[in-house]
Amino acid sequence: MSIIPQRSETPSGTAYVAVGRGEPLVLIHGVGMKLEAWLPQIEALSGSFEVIAADLPGHGESAPLTGGSALPAFVGRFTRFLAEIDRGPVSVAGHSMGALIAGGLAVEAPSFVRRVALLNGVYRRDPMARDAVMKRAAEIETGGFDREAPLRRWFGDGHEHEEAAYALSRRLLAEVDQQGYATAYAAFANGDAVYADRWPDVTCPALFLTGEGDLNSTPDMAEAMAASTSMGRAVVIPGHRHMVNLTAPQAVNDALAEWMSWTTEEACHDA
Repeated sequence: MSIIPQRSETPSGTAYVAVGRGEPLVLIHGVGMKLEAWLPQIEALSGSFEVIAADLPGHGESAPLTGGSALPAFVGRFTRFLAEIDRGPVSVAGHSMGALIAGGLAVEAPSFVRRVALLNGVYRRDPMARDAVMKRAAEIETGGFDREAPLRRWFGDGHEHEEAAYALSRRLLAEVDQQGYATAYAAFANGDAVYADRWPDVTCPALFLTGEGDLNSTPDMAEAMAASTSMGRAVVIPGHRHMVNLTAPQAVNDALAEWMSWTTEEACHDA
C-alpha cells in the first residue's frame, strides 16, 4: 500500500483510517506529524490485524482542541474515539506525544485497552530537559519557531541512510497547523509526569520501546516505565533515535507483532 486510504471522521472530530482485518491495533502519532507517520506499520501489520491510525487533534484532518488544552484533554478525546469506533478493547500504540496519550488511556480508560505500547515515550524529565522542552513550547506558541530544529533532534547528523524517513518527517512538519502544533506541544512539554505515578495501576501488557540514541525519550526512561508496571517490558533498538518506527521499521514492526501476541502471563517474562 503506497497511498493512505481516505480518512473517516468520528462525531467528536477525530480523523482516522482503518486498514486490514483481525484484532484491532490503534496507532497514535507524535506532535507535528499525522497518521502518515505510521505508513511502514500500516503497510506491514494490516496483513495480520485491523490497523486503525488516527490524526491527533489539530493535526491532519482532526478537529482541534481548545488552545491551552493539557494532556488529559487529549486522553479524553481519544477515549471518545475508542468508544465511537466501537471495537471493544483494543491494543494501543503511541509514538512520542502519542505515547503519552496511550499511557493515559491505559490509566484512565482501562476497559478500552487490551495492551499498550509506548514508542519513544517521555517519563519524568530531568530539570535540564524540562527547561529545554518548555522553552521550545513557548517558541512554538509565538509562531516563529524553526521547523527544521525537531529534525536535528530526531535524526542527528549523518542521516543519509534515513533519507526517506527524514523527507517524510520534514514534509509533515511543514504541513502541520501552527495552533494545533502549539497546543499539542505544550501538552507534551507538561505531560511527562501527569500519569507517571499511575503505572503501578496498569495491569495490561505494556511495551516500552525507544531508540538507543534518543536523547529525549531515553532508554533509561523506557526501562523505568517498564519496571514500574507489573506487565511491562522495555525494548531498545540499537543505532536509532527518535523516529525509530520510520528509521528501523522492520525491528519496530517485529516488536509490535510480538507484543500483539502477549497475554498477561507472557508479559511478565523477560524478552
